[in-house]
Amino acid sequence: MKPYFSSREIRALMIFLPLCVLAVAGMRLARPKAGPAEVCAVAHEAERPADSVRLFRFDPNTIDYAGLRQLGLTAYEAASLLKYRAAGKVFRIPEDVATCYGFTDSLYFRLAPYIRIGRKYAVAPPAYRSERVVRQPLAPAPFLIDTVSALYLRAIGALSKRQAEALVRWRDLHGIRDMEELRECYVVSDSVAAALEPYVRFAVRHDPAAERVELNRADSAALCSVYGIGAKSAAAILRYRERLGGFRCVEQLAEVREVTERNYERIVKQIWCDSCEIQKIDINFAAPNTLMRHPYLPPRIVRKLLRERQLKGGWTTVGELVRQNILTEEEAARLAPYLRFGSRNDPGNDAASHGEALEMQERIY
Repeated sequence: MKPYFSSREIRALMIFLPLCVLAVAGMRLARPKAGPAEVCAVAHEAERPADSVRLFRFDPNTIDYAGLRQLGLTAYEAASLLKYRAAGKVFRIPEDVATCYGFTDSLYFRLAPYIRIGRKYAVAPPAYRSERVVRQPLAPAPFLIDTVSALYLRAIGALSKRQAEALVRWRDLHGIRDMEELRECYVVSDSVAAALEPYVRFAVRHDPAAERVELNRADSAALCSVYGIGAKSAAAILRYRERLGGFRCVEQLAEVREVTERNYERIVKQIWCDSCEIQKIDINFAAPNTLMRHPYLPPRIVRKLLRERQLKGGWTTVGELVRQNILTEEEAARLAPYLRFGSRNDPGNDAASHGEALEMQERIY
């Protein structure tokens, strides 16, 4: 049987192995031995707190390792808390900190005064949840309804947030001049109005009857000064007045689409009409476009007028238009103040037609 090693290899191993043993023994002899104090320090390194201890308020859900060490925790205790969080645990109340592995009661009682659980993690008892807390309302004081804010109405407990905002929008759109108009707001109940009445104050305004606006001479600025007329409705009134030739009476203002029924009741108390300012149409000579522009002359009547005027040549009184079935008595009474008959320089025909128009209006109305 052939041997595993040759005689030469055996001699080399016998020399190499003693040399290795000597080298290892020399290295161990050359290494300095640790004293008992050093061995204790190494063994208890994880138990030694940080050199500078500083207690401060902290949230155990967000504090890092360095912060824990500054609080005086050992490396082992700080790592234990971080492992607790890494496992998906959340500190809901301060007492949860005491459940960390390695935390003693003395350590928890030392940290307890400084533990602050953030709102994101804390669990509040149902009786103290923020949505169930009813704030103490402010004591109401006299306030001006024209300038009061929705925030103040909420603060005194008069209305909810949505109701207060709705009241302010209503006031800005319609205006509130007295308690009656305040009660008209759909969010103000009778009980709320009764509670607010001792404190609500209304702005002092001039008597509109003492400073009435003449409707046929007023410009846009004068119309906007009337309570109940805004910029949009003022422009609509001026356009309608131009088409009409002027207002004969204040009731005609209700024919303007932009004037609501509620605002109309306010406006009529602040305006008056001078019927002498009406611009009349000479029905015997007016162009078709002029006739078509008038709101009281629909196309069917204009076609009849033009056809009969071409055949007959014209009219002298509004009664002739009724007798020829061009106008009904109601249409003639409404249109008569805006018509001229005959020559523009013949005042006699105008006086006769005006007298007939008044007689017809009295008969109808």
